[in-house]
Amino acid sequence: MSKIPNSLEEHWMPFTSNRDFKENPRLITEAKGVYLKNHQGKTMIDASSGLFCNPLGHGRKEITNAVTKQLEQLDYVQPFQQGFGGSFELARRIAKHTPGNLNRIFYTIDGSSAVETAIKIVIAYHKARGQGQRFRFVGRERAYHGMNIGATSVGGMINNVKTFASVLMPGVVHMRHTHLPDHKFIKGQPTTGAEMAEDLERICMNFGSENIAACIVEPVAGSTGTLVPPKGYLKRLREICDKHGIILIFDEVITGWGRMGSAFASQEFGVTPDVLTMAKATTNGVVPMGAVAVKEEIYDTVMDASPKGAVELFHGYTYSGIPIAVAAALAVQDIFEKEDIFKRTKEMSPYFLDGIFSLKDLAGIDNIRGYGMMAGVDMKLKEKPGRAGFECFKACYETGVNFKATGDCLIIAPQFICEKKHIDEIIEKLRTGISNYMKK
Repeated sequence: MSKIPNSLEEHWMPFTSNRDFKENPRLITEAKGVYLKNHQGKTMIDASSGLFCNPLGHGRKEITNAVTKQLEQLDYVQPFQQGFGGSFELARRIAKHTPGNLNRIFYTIDGSSAVETAIKIVIAYHKARGQGQRFRFVGRERAYHGMNIGATSVGGMINNVKTFASVLMPGVVHMRHTHLPDHKFIKGQPTTGAEMAEDLERICMNFGSENIAACIVEPVAGSTGTLVPPKGYLKRLREICDKHGIILIFDEVITGWGRMGSAFASQEFGVTPDVLTMAKATTNGVVPMGAVAVKEEIYDTVMDASPKGAVELFHGYTYSGIPIAVAAALAVQDIFEKEDIFKRTKEMSPYFLDGIFSLKDLAGIDNIRGYGMMAGVDMKLKEKPGRAGFECFKACYETGVNFKATGDCLIIAPQFICEKKHIDEIIEKLRTGISNYMKK
């Protein structure tokens, strides 16, 4: 079988410069451990864990075997008014790691549908407790929460929003992002900027806190380029939400399952939300799956508002908690425990961040920031926004290091199974690739 399809024309690729790609395609043909191979036979190191979703490495036999075994026994069961034991076992194991009493787990398909589900659960909760007037959601500039209508509405990346402005949710207000001019080359949390949380208090005053349903933030803004929260910022959001009866949602689709050094970023930063979304690493990216964890009180309120025998929440998906996704996720849970993954990421983080920050001598780099096992490297503007990041990404790809770039930011998020030699290889190839880009 040819490694290049007969035609590249029919597939409309997502978040891709289609015309540019089809002139010079980048096709991945194999993946094993921390390495990828492209259609030209070149081996590359995966420096962004796929799309942050393969932190346990590619080709894990444990997951492959679990999915295969599940397919042989039970390939699908409809998730409405019936189920199978595995989804209940997985919910119990997820709840062992979620913060506080966020012990009620609703399965979705991916991160976007997890955020959509969180929005609906919040509305259902407020209606169930007689506060149906709460319809407003507070998001944040530069946020990414997915691409469904609700997720796009609360997101704050302008290119994702502007084309679809006419169909977005009403009543959404955005706080300013926390990336300030003095946050240059800071490793870990900035010490300034906690006062940006007061935007939420100001919005409460301007729109009436009694009308606000929820505030949703990524603990660390991921897809926009690793914006680490200032010290005290998330704690202040929690205080304002408590004061006004607002639900606090943490979108941990990227930060969940060890990326920040703890199971969830909420634990790493010591702030417990009311609702938490997860996806990506939940199945190590092998099968699409997302989930929403909610506080027991929220679940109980929605349950108690409906008579026994009635459907309490009219929401769900054909692929909510299907057997093969559950099998993959259970295998992932086994690996988390067997290999003590969260401890491993916390111990590897200082070495990784030291390596990333060693690149700051390169003239083409405007800023570096990072926390845990994720970092953002901003390239200096070239002609127009996004050009430098895209060209640098392609130069690094040619050098043998693959990652996610957004705008002019290179987002580096190594796999948790990386050893120091792999981190060294990523840093060395980044240096070469960025230097080659600058020479052009």
